[in-house]
Amino acid sequence: MLHTSLRSFGTAIDGGADALLDALLKCGCTVMAPAFTEPQFGLPAPPDMRPARNGLDYTAPPMWNTCREDLPYRIDCGLINDRLGVLPAVLIGRVGAVRGRHPLNSFAAIGPQAAELIDAQSPDDVYGPIRELADHDGRILLVGVGLDRMTALHLAEQRSGRRLFRRWARDEDGKVRMVEVGSCSEGFPQLEPLLDPLARSVVVGASHWRAYPARQVLAAATAAIAADQGITRCPDAECMLCRHAIVGGPVVS
Repeated sequence: MLHTSLRSFGTAIDGGADALLDALLKCGCTVMAPAFTEPQFGLPAPPDMRPARNGLDYTAPPMWNTCREDLPYRIDCGLINDRLGVLPAVLIGRVGAVRGRHPLNSFAAIGPQAAELIDAQSPDDVYGPIRELADHDGRILLVGVGLDRMTALHLAEQRSGRRLFRRWARDEDGKVRMVEVGSCSEGFPQLEPLLDPLARSVVVGASHWRAYPARQVLAAATAAIAADQGITRCPDAECMLCRHAIVGGPVVS
């Protein structure tokens, strides 16, 4: 599971994201990354699908203004949230890449176990690929980024007893449905004292890399969040996502 900032190297890499992907694939790795599409396929909340305590002000304007309200997500759409960086966009364009069916928070992978990882995801099981990663004793590699980019910690939140937030997209039949998504991740660096002893670190150029064992990270983070739900609260005292997540997440019938 790769989270990457190419800027962290401090200088351009010959071959860019392709070079980094190729290096990992030549080692026999399967490489997985987030391939989210909220701006393209996220929809406003329908009046009859508005759970309470859902980390969202339903009276506010929609967060995304580029959504394709007339089209459902497709795994071959070729679109991705630009905020994810260059590498996921390169990965989804590779021959042999496999992409998940979640319309807003898909994952994509390439390599020997790509299909096995990605087949675990559905619109109703957003973090299935991360669960599979941990079950296969996979690693989470942070390349020049912090714990606020570690998507796997959202699964730890869920395992600690929190319900995931609900957002809206069209299914393959064009009908609007609710799907599960993660919460605010800006407070995740507060877990560093607990998780850093699990990491192997190296500096590549100016880029600080940390590799974590996914199974152990999930176990440690789940236990820490269950013991103190406030541990993931971000610095923004007004953050509705954090406030609602800490008390258990949305009220869903």
